[in-house]
Amino acid sequence: MIKAIFFDIDGTLLSHRTKKVPESTKKALQLLHEKGIYTFIATGRHISEIKDLPINDLEFEGFITLNGQYCYNKEGLIYDSPIHPQDIKNVITYIDEHPLPCIFVEKELMYINFHNKAVQIVQDSISTPLPDLNDLHRGLNEPIYQVIPYDLTTKQEENFLKLMPHCKATRWHELSIDIIPNHGGKKNGIAKVLEYYNIKQEETMAFGDGMNDIDMFEFCEISIAMGNASDEVKNAASDVTDDIDDNGIEKALRKYNII
Repeated sequence: MIKAIFFDIDGTLLSHRTKKVPESTKKALQLLHEKGIYTFIATGRHISEIKDLPINDLEFEGFITLNGQYCYNKEGLIYDSPIHPQDIKNVITYIDEHPLPCIFVEKELMYINFHNKAVQIVQDSISTPLPDLNDLHRGLNEPIYQVIPYDLTTKQEENFLKLMPHCKATRWHELSIDIIPNHGGKKNGIAKVLEYYNIKQEETMAFGDGMNDIDMFEFCEISIAMGNASDEVKNAASDVTDDIDDNGIEKALRKYNII
């Protein structure tokens, strides 16, 4: 019996073609609530971004944000895990010498050192405004949960990650990657949330479409890739549903007799 379902946002709940959540998905979420099944957001996004997206009329039991690094519900914090301070210090030193646009993500803020064309392209692709400008040196004194560099070549990415030995990266756009602690990921965040709610791993289901959903797929009992996902993501899921704009979530939930 499924007791908890985890949903990615971009390309899963939120269509970037229509800029909204499909009506069929809204109805499906309401049916889940009526049946007493917990629904959770599991995203790489920051709380400040989520507030600006057209999902505020939807009800969720809790939120796994920043790819599992910051998890909370209405009662408050469930789990958090910032990046090792030395890794952040290394990155700041590198960017001071080799300028490139990079976002630092704190608990309440996310900011970038400067904007360029790559940043604009990436932000447009996820229907999100350009991040606020700020001094990355804040990271020397504030916990940083995620680092998002833009426009790195493969070689530059390798060198960048060598500066952060306590971290790993997930590419979610050809021009950008998310960097989080080695033990991080949606899988880790979900495990902490299940422990909090006393829900078993075999009582879980997940929906997603991106590379950062793969570890979530490997962890949850039933994993559903959206039809708009890449082949690599689909191959990691236990099943594949239709495109987000073709009622994919509703169809999968009905297929498994969950609604």
